Amino acid sequence: MHKLTLRISPAHLGWIGLVAGALMLIVSASTPSFGQATDDVNVTVTLQNVSVTVADGAVNYGTQGTSTVVDTTSNGIDDSQTATNNGNVAVDLNLRGQDTAAWTLAGSIGADQYRHRFCTTTCDSSPSWTALTTNYQSLASSVNVSGNQVFDLEINTPSSTSSFTQQLADVIVQAVAP
Repeated sequence: MHKLTLRISPAHLGWIGLVAGALMLIVSASTPSFGQATDDVNVTVTLQNVSVTVADGAVNYGTQGTSTVVDTTSNGIDDSQTATNNGNVAVDLNLRGQDTAAWTLAGSIGADQYRHRFCTTTCDSSPSWTALTTNYQSLASSVNVSGNQVFDLEINTPSSTSSFTQQLADVIVQAVAP
């Protein structure tokens, strides 16, 4: 049997220590840790606010005769309305008419039947009127926060009536999230 003897000179000890230290660093760097670690996830939430206001919110057509047409354009009583999105999300705006205490909202006038219409573009010069119904109809789509839609109204009184008292022909404006 042969015996192998390894002799290391003191000059080589520094190199051997450096190499051994580097190997230990590599081994410890690649060894997985079996402890636990945590971190946070920042979570925020904002509730949507769907809201609309109408300025000035009041139209007075005055005292009119039967079969009379009156509107809110600058050529009429000059009282356009402005629906404003005062919520915090974009909304669709809708509107609807309603029957009064004595008159029925209809597509054309008749005995105790009145017509109410709305316009959103070029109402003062060449209006395009849309008949109101008792169901919601689109006034404007995707109205941004603080955005608005100006609109005019037109009423056509009944051709005859059994009631000569003031009638409330309210128009309801609704905001909905699209």
